[in-house]
Amino acid sequence: MLTDKSNPGNGFIKTTEISPQTLSSSQKVLLNRRGNEFFNAGNVEAAKRIFMATGYSDGLTRVGDYYAGQNRELDALKMYWLAHNRRKFEPIIKNISGLISAVIEK
Repeated sequence: MLTDKSNPGNGFIKTTEISPQTLSSSQKVLLNRRGNEFFNAGNVEAAKRIFMATGYSDGLTRVGDYYAGQNRELDALKMYWLAHNRRKFEPIIKNISGLISAVIEK
């Protein structure tokens, strides 16, 4: 689990390693709640902007999952990469590298 380095006692909130230092923990919590509301209401792009601003890895992963379900693999890869979610981004990278290898070999 990656945690907010600026607030080590805040381990229950997953964030990326490089989290904006201008936001306090309470501001991040409020923004992440709002991002979750947007996501649950179907406004994925608004949620994505918030999750990217706060570095909320669980939110970024959920946005990536949404993109993957929409066959938007590169967008999903970006979200997984920002979330540092190796389990999700490594298979996409393998698929892309296999595709590139197949094209180069022809």
